[in-house]
Amino acid sequence: MSEKKTVKVTLVKSPIGTKADHRATLAGLGLKKLNQSRVLEDTPAVRGMINKVAYLVRAE
Repeated sequence: MSEKKTVKVTLVKSPIGTKADHRATLAGLGLKKLNQSRVLEDTPAVRGMINKVAYLVRAE
């Protein structure tokens, strides 16, 4: 039984004043508040979302 890979994503910069699709991407990642963290499954889709808003989040 293999353990699924995960990535921890934290919102470190306010999305105020950013593009609407970038705010929607944060919502898709489940990030609403500053310094909020989520542990997500490490899939290509999640990686793409993180790359799109890389200037707003920190991934570990």
